[in-house]
Amino acid sequence: MEQIPVISLNASGLEKQPGFKLTPAVVMRFMAGLALGDALDRMLYRVRPYEMEQGSANKLYARYLEKGRELMKKYSFRGYKQFAKEMVKAFDELPIRDEKKPRVGVVGEILVKFHPGANNHIVDVIEAEGGEAVVPDLTDFLLYCCYDAHFAANTFGRSKVKSFAKQSVAIPFINQYRKPVVDALRVSARFDAPESIEVIAEKASQLLSLGNKMGEGWFLTGEMFELLDSDVPNIACLQPFACLPNHITGRGMIKGLKKRYPHANIMSIDYDAGSSAVNQLNRMKLMLSIAKKQLEVDKSNSGFLPEEKVSLGAKELIRDKARRVKDSVPEAVRAATFVAKEAQAKTCCRGGDDCHCGK
Repeated sequence: MEQIPVISLNASGLEKQPGFKLTPAVVMRFMAGLALGDALDRMLYRVRPYEMEQGSANKLYARYLEKGRELMKKYSFRGYKQFAKEMVKAFDELPIRDEKKPRVGVVGEILVKFHPGANNHIVDVIEAEGGEAVVPDLTDFLLYCCYDAHFAANTFGRSKVKSFAKQSVAIPFINQYRKPVVDALRVSARFDAPESIEVIAEKASQLLSLGNKMGEGWFLTGEMFELLDSDVPNIACLQPFACLPNHITGRGMIKGLKKRYPHANIMSIDYDAGSSAVNQLNRMKLMLSIAKKQLEVDKSNSGFLPEEKVSLGAKELIRDKARRVKDSVPEAVRAATFVAKEAQAKTCCRGGDDCHCGK
């Protein structure tokens, strides 16, 4: 098949891209389109599980996808900034239901993570089972690849020229084209903006060395940290069969993450041509059933309604919570505790079989 040209997204010269040249104009459109695509997916997954009108989120997504294509034909940075604001505002105003569903983060090997055909449409499965999918951006993976050169130069003695080119040129360049979208998301009412690659690296370094740079490397662990810090306690870690880096920085980090986040509900799922889709579906159902139970427990343990939280002060809130916990203790346990306290204080002397003080 050598006669078929391959377009490969890599900076190491693995493919010569015959008939395809990355000119400055193409690169600018590519970065703007990537940032818009990430934002569209982020907003679609956030509102679709709660839409008032069935299919309205997909229609809005398709409309702005087509508008984005037209923008790329007559691209200008000013038009791109305006389009980002308009797009986020439109998703902010889409009518949705006021309810809370379990949020499930999707991380893992890059192809399995993003390609519906490779992960058996995991986002659709999560939504069909009553959850909300949270998929980190593709742009973050490019930033991770650039950040790696900086660590390699400082730790392994690799080329400082490449490190400077990626750390001081490539990362700011990518962030420049991502900034209009990030700014629009930050001022929105519904959506979270992505975190910087430096913060993700700092979080990942709490659990493993940034020298783990094969495949998704430390970035996979950093994504799980970021999801857990963003109120996404449920995570599906997807991995192809026998993917060694993923088993180390993905599955291998679950125990350490659960020590830091006891509420974390992380499930590793293998995807392979020989793997049963039924087994994958069952693992997803198991994870979501745990997530739903935890959501119910969190609601019941809060002990009060939202309006009560507003009306009570901090001290009253603590006292009220303590009273409710105390009232929930079984009578037998409460009586045994009272008897133990009396015995310790030696103030009993009820006499006969009822005596616990020994007088």
